[in-house]
Amino acid sequence: MLLRQMPVKNPRLKTAITVLALTLGLAACGGESSPDNAATENSGNTQNTTASSPAKLDLGGNVTLTGAGASFPAPLYQTWFTDLNKKYPSLQVNYQSVGSGAGVEQFTKGTVDFGASDVAMKDEEIAKIQQDKGVLLLPVTAGSIVLAYNLPDVPELKLSRALYTDILLGKIKSWDDPAIAKANPEAKLPNLPIAVVFRSDGSGTTGVFTKHLNAISPEWKTKVGEGKSVKWPVGVGGKGNEGVTAQIQQTQGAIGYIEYGYAKQSNLKFAALENKSGKFITANEESASKTLAAVILPENLRAFISDPEGADSYPIVSYTWILAYKKYPDAAKAKAMEATIEYALTDGQKLAGELGYVPLPANVIAKVASAADQISPDYKIAVGGATSASK
Repeated sequence: MLLRQMPVKNPRLKTAITVLALTLGLAACGGESSPDNAATENSGNTQNTTASSPAKLDLGGNVTLTGAGASFPAPLYQTWFTDLNKKYPSLQVNYQSVGSGAGVEQFTKGTVDFGASDVAMKDEEIAKIQQDKGVLLLPVTAGSIVLAYNLPDVPELKLSRALYTDILLGKIKSWDDPAIAKANPEAKLPNLPIAVVFRSDGSGTTGVFTKHLNAISPEWKTKVGEGKSVKWPVGVGGKGNEGVTAQIQQTQGAIGYIEYGYAKQSNLKFAALENKSGKFITANEESASKTLAAVILPENLRAFISDPEGADSYPIVSYTWILAYKKYPDAAKAKAMEATIEYALTDGQKLAGELGYVPLPANVIAKVASAADQISPDYKIAVGGATSASK
């Protein structure tokens, strides 16, 4: 698979993508996993939060945390962890974008300090975690999944639920198909084969996307189903959001599902999709926030949604989770993990919108902070402008 650097305007994201490309060269292949369910949503407005005290975090020496998993939030994570190291030079966080499936697998095996997944772990996956460690599912940001396409003469495209499902099932094969033309009477649709691009690795993005397709199409549910890895009826695969983005960029007539931030920063066009209310909605921070407001996130921070309510909701939005242990044998790593989560919930939220992600609602920030605060007895997570202090 060819992976080329995406053209980016944002200097923060440019640095993140560069680091990410280097990391991908070293990362393990994304492993397949058992089918998983997908995303969650919540209500509330984003809180104007500030990170903890700028004083150096006392870890008793240098500490390195290693993590692996979802490519969906990888550009944001790379930016976060670079900034976190500037804030706390004694703390370094290394993250590998290997896909949610491989991330859950490595976290379960205990070969990383934390995992990352775009789908919350199911009960059977949680049961595999060592009981003396336990697991916390901590949503730290959210984003939309878009259907990006490469048609130079088609600046705007509307796809109904039936249309994009039929394209992905291989029933609609050409861009000038009468059904697409009817939905887009002003578009200059070419007589060009449709080239579907999908994720070849075990992917939370695939889990979220196929759960949505499962909910809206009985035919998809019967023929394909949902999961981190499925057998796609048509198309070619790319590894990670990065790989699918590159394939779409390089292939005229291509269409594929990627995280909104990747499409935005690489200047890829993406379709307005029909939501449950029958309205065509374009992915952006506002429409994603309305999706998050449609469902209450429960106390265990895990919920599954496939087709959100709300007239103005974008239909495919997911929280993305950091998977942390409840207990770390190394006290310094436990303290470092809490400081990392605190940063993600405070200063990190300010960068989310800038890079194409959706900042967490204030009530979700509070829930995540409370859950993560049990990791270390020596650190107190503070959000909302307060200064953290040792317990």
